[in-house]
Amino acid sequence: MIKSKWIRIALPFMIGLFIAYLDRSNLSVGIEGMSKELGFSGSDFSVTSSWALSAFLIGYGLANFFGGILTYRMNPKTVVIFVYALWSIATLLTGWVNSVGLLIFFRLILGIGEGIYWPQQSRFVQAWFTKKELTVANTVIQHYGQFLSLGLGFLILIPINANLGWKPLFIILGTAGLVIVVPLYLWLLKKEPDGVETKPKEEQSSQEKLTFRSLGGSRFLLLIGAHLGQNMLFWGITLWIPLAVKSLGFTGLTQGLLSGLPYLAAVILTIPMSIISDRTGKRVLIATVGLVFAGILLVFLPVVDSSVGKIALITLSLGTLISTYTANFWAIIQSSVSPSSVGPAIGIVNGIGVGLGGTISSFIVGLLLKQTGSYIPGFTVISFIAILGGLILYLYGRTLSPKNSRIKADKQIVS
Repeated sequence: MIKSKWIRIALPFMIGLFIAYLDRSNLSVGIEGMSKELGFSGSDFSVTSSWALSAFLIGYGLANFFGGILTYRMNPKTVVIFVYALWSIATLLTGWVNSVGLLIFFRLILGIGEGIYWPQQSRFVQAWFTKKELTVANTVIQHYGQFLSLGLGFLILIPINANLGWKPLFIILGTAGLVIVVPLYLWLLKKEPDGVETKPKEEQSSQEKLTFRSLGGSRFLLLIGAHLGQNMLFWGITLWIPLAVKSLGFTGLTQGLLSGLPYLAAVILTIPMSIISDRTGKRVLIATVGLVFAGILLVFLPVVDSSVGKIALITLSLGTLISTYTANFWAIIQSSVSPSSVGPAIGIVNGIGVGLGGTISSFIVGLLLKQTGSYIPGFTVISFIAILGGLILYLYGRTLSPKNSRIKADKQIVS
């Protein structure tokens, strides 16, 4: 059996998250074709599309919130294999839907499965990797799994949709989850390493009762508020970006490339930002500046006339946001809560941030699209919410001191 934790844990989760994000983003690519066959094109498109795109986020948010709490005593390997198979079947069956109701149902199942899955990743990472290794582990799994998928995914999904149609798009991805990821997890994943030599004694987790205090107390509420603002910006753009790029006059492979460009920029920018975070230890400050700066950039969207200029602003905004905020936020969570509460904490924060924030922002963009015929007004509104989230994270940083901050004391991680 393979002993390297980078191959046993980090690599399979990176592959799993890559395909998982293709499952999330496929509807953004196929929804125009679906609207014609399922009867919601024309005036009903923006509102019905908002419901269809948000169904995933609703299921995802609820499952993150409750799933992280309800499964924190269960074997995470059993959980991730079961839910990955569940949502892969739902994705596969989406290729045969014949009604909007059935589409929304399968997207809810996808969201519930991925929502339960997400906190389990941190349980594996926390169990297998030392605090000094968490930077690289989280970056390999979440950045190179998640954002390479978004960066390269549209180049994969848009040609499939253009040449084969939306039905094969879902069938291919659902099959990939069942025949690639599930067997890989069965083979490689293990709840925790054998023996105690992998981690220092003080880093080994002991099971303790889940309480508000174990989650970090009142400061935990500030983290929820900051993540809500970040996710409203991230998902408000990510769910609509292929259609927004098309509305700016780009189609075909150019549409796919430009839709993925912000995420490829994030992958590149993450490298220097990780180095800066590691050397300075100022992860809260870096995440705060990144979130505020990303919001400020999008405020200028309405005053930029050229399509290329708008794409540039969106690319720089998301690239900055992901490489500064996302690269540090999970580190802050993993460092500020008790080890046995990591799964529930991430589930709660991500559930509210993605489920509530992502859903609201999706409808903001969709409803303003219906009123104005443009995606730009919606993007601009959520940019102000992101700035507010950055200010909340700044307040969180002000509550920390060298004496009580486990983040500074332990010089911890980038996720």
